Amino acid sequence: MEARAQEEVVSVSTLELFFDLVFVFTITQLTTVLVEEPTVRGVAQVLLMLGVIWWMYGGYAWLTNVVPPTSADRRLLLLGGMGAFLIVALAIPKAFGDDGAAFGIAYAVVVLVHTATFTRAASATVVQAIVRLAPFNLTTAALVLAGGIAGGDAQYVLWTLAFLCEWLTPLVNDPGDFDISTSHFVERHGLVLIVALGESVVAIGIGAAGLGLDAGLAAVAILALLLTACLWWLYFGGDDEAAERALAAAPQARRPMLAIYSFGYAQLAMLLGVIATAAGTKKAIGHPFDALKIEPALMLGAGVALFVAAEVMFRLALAIEPRALRAGAAVLALATIPLGLVSAALQIGALAALLAAAIVLERRAAGRATPAAPRSP
Repeated sequence: MEARAQEEVVSVSTLELFFDLVFVFTITQLTTVLVEEPTVRGVAQVLLMLGVIWWMYGGYAWLTNVVPPTSADRRLLLLGGMGAFLIVALAIPKAFGDDGAAFGIAYAVVVLVHTATFTRAASATVVQAIVRLAPFNLTTAALVLAGGIAGGDAQYVLWTLAFLCEWLTPLVNDPGDFDISTSHFVERHGLVLIVALGESVVAIGIGAAGLGLDAGLAAVAILALLLTACLWWLYFGGDDEAAERALAAAPQARRPMLAIYSFGYAQLAMLLGVIATAAGTKKAIGHPFDALKIEPALMLGAGVALFVAAEVMFRLALAIEPRALRAGAAVLALATIPLGLVSAALQIGALAALLAAAIVLERRAAGRATPAAPRSP
């Protein structure tokens, strides 16, 4: 029990933070794909690539949770996985074209390094768990590689099969034998989400590049930053701490499935929401007082709605209350899409105001629900 308690307070290492820098580039690349092709096809490409990438990127968070990079050989293996992820990210813009094979080869290396490193876990049950999982991961890696080589319609079919195979795996292969150190696990996934939200801030700068900094541009930039800050607050205003408590309170055998529902499925949707919001911001920030085309207006409204809805899913998976206000905010975010057809600044401002209001109302409701502390006589 004492060893388990010590494991629970392990912090994320600097090498893991270094590893997460690759994720910044990955999110940037996926956002660029959506900016350049804001169509159903573009959304499908981003979803398929994000799906297979996040499955294995999350897999590395699970890996370092039980196999911390404390020795030279583990660090070298982790750096090898980092290098493979970098090649995957570099291939993203043309993954459904000339760089499909490169994406597939690098992805296969990511899976092989992950499996090899996981077998170094001290726990025999964890080693058995990764041995059972390995055939699923290797199969999906083969599908990704085959799709990248084949190209065309076959690539969409094979990568869809890979996506489904990965995310349905926990339903047919019980992950209960994986250990989860809750403090490290929640912290690591929170840092990845911070990295992703940083892309929305970068999008403000990219959208404003080459423009004169006048009062109007400054105002809409602040509004866009406020919108990102509200997305941050929705999660980091207490959900990270509540998630850690919920996972810690769950039986060890139940934790892995709870983690998959919350930090796998729900966070995948959050990340897609961040990418869509960042893509819409890039399109909107350069002409804040002009009417948007339907695509960026959809990306802004739907991106925020998806993030907030995914946050509701996250709370639902971990039995965190309340959820009703956030569910309502997700629906109302879609109602801002027509505002974007009038003015980009109007839609961004409305989204920021909507989320800020939801946060304030939720905190007030929580304050009323909390009994006042008794006064000293």
